[in-house]
Amino acid sequence: MSTEGLLEELSDMLGPRLVRDMPLGPMTTYGVGGAAAGFIEVQDGDDLTELRAALAGKVISVFVIGRGSNLLVSDDGFDGLALRLGAGFNFVQLPGSRGNERQRVEEGEHPLVVRAGGATPLPVLARQVADGGWSGLAWSVGVPGSIGGAVRMNAGGHGSDMASCLYRYSWVDLFSGRGGTDDVAHLNYGYRSSSIGATELVVEAQLMVTPGEVEVEKEAVSSIVRWRRAHQPGGSNAGSVFTNPEGDSAGRLIEEAGLKGYRVGSAEVSGKHANFIQADKGGRAGDVRALMAHVQSVVLERCGVSLNPEVRLLGFAGGETGGVKREEVGEQ
Repeated sequence: MSTEGLLEELSDMLGPRLVRDMPLGPMTTYGVGGAAAGFIEVQDGDDLTELRAALAGKVISVFVIGRGSNLLVSDDGFDGLALRLGAGFNFVQLPGSRGNERQRVEEGEHPLVVRAGGATPLPVLARQVADGGWSGLAWSVGVPGSIGGAVRMNAGGHGSDMASCLYRYSWVDLFSGRGGTDDVAHLNYGYRSSSIGATELVVEAQLMVTPGEVEVEKEAVSSIVRWRRAHQPGGSNAGSVFTNPEGDSAGRLIEEAGLKGYRVGSAEVSGKHANFIQADKGGRAGDVRALMAHVQSVVLERCGVSLNPEVRLLGFAGGETGGVKREEVGEQ
């Protein structure tokens, strides 16, 4: 059955919650790109249960959008169903009584955990944890994505990552009855990678913290924010475009190749940090993709290094999220 027919069936089952031809570009930090054939925001566990029941037995491409901070959507859009977790998955629950928690740590009963929903923005998490006087997650203020996406890709920065602080995570499979809560060891974490299956959706994470001092933790968060403003560009970008090769920096290689400030149409390699690509307002996703390909080609030719994209590609012919059915669950 065609995508159109499948979306008609899903619309009959899910009602007006399923929106047709929803622009995705505004949901991304690039701000460019086309529309999804279908879109639904899942507000809570009941909504998620209904969606999974509706998807059972169907063969349709599905992509999960989180904060859109690591995603480039094709100008032609996405011929499938885009999904976003809503308010019911956006929460932070700090540990309980600090006196009791500190005693538990002293007695060796670890870990203390912060619980956060899959839709929770990491900068919000970092600030709430610091305001509560807990230590260990200040680094996450520099990651603009969601908890779900961070767990999936082992997001990190400023000397830490999810592999270092994740204790457990809860997940569901969108196309089956499978799901549960697993330890971090289940993820087989690597650099910006995990073993989370393509149809598995992270709905909650438990993150380890230790007791700290409020002012110290708030200053740790503020110092990271100041560093990012000083060293990384603002505007419409998706952060680091390419993963760092082992023992080297993608930004250094791109600069060495003479590509700082290089432009293709409405996209430009940032003059402030060469591993960032800026998109002009009203620009084209195709320009960003073409510039990515050009950077890869020139760095390979001049430096002998093959750069791997960190940015997820949606709706591009032959892209990493190109025409796979059912198994296609992405950025979160």
